[in-house]
Amino acid sequence: MNQALNGKRVAILATDGFEESELSVPRAALQKEGVEVHIVSPEGKGIRAWAETDWGDTYEADKALADVSESDYHALVLPGGLFNPDELRLNEDALSFVKAFFQAGKPVAAICHAPWILINAGVVEGRKMTSVPSVAQDLRNAGVNWVDEPVVVDSGLVTSRTPKDLDAFNSKLLEELQEGRHSGQHA
Repeated sequence: MNQALNGKRVAILATDGFEESELSVPRAALQKEGVEVHIVSPEGKGIRAWAETDWGDTYEADKALADVSESDYHALVLPGGLFNPDELRLNEDALSFVKAFFQAGKPVAAICHAPWILINAGVVEGRKMTSVPSVAQDLRNAGVNWVDEPVVVDSGLVTSRTPKDLDAFNSKLLEELQEGRHSGQHA
């Protein structure tokens, strides 16, 4: 356990159709370091995972989106999957929640298709990022310098491509969480 991370709180914002490993693996890595992790879903109810090629387990939400704010947490994690970010990027409450982390200069980590949420939140222009390749053109169109690398960090924003990059993603997420607020992190 990392004493510098003990007592920190992280929100994982997700809904049905998140890629299972992109929630479960970062959550386990954070908890191993003493971080309190809350799964936040739009309704505060259980959410069903997508496990690579079929529906996976249901994960109980700890909090409903309406009952939390950025000030409750030190960082935000956005798992990918195809259905999850596609739904969240159209949810105004989710977009406001995400944008608040950027306004506060707090770390945000997004993997796979999750950068779609960041595009709709209006927080990606001028950033260096990565994602699953099918989202690359969307990010470029939003003003991002997209690169094909396992993990990219840009002033507190951590992005990765796919589950095979989770070790690098988790390492940088923990590093950014330990560093805390980032003046370059902005909405």
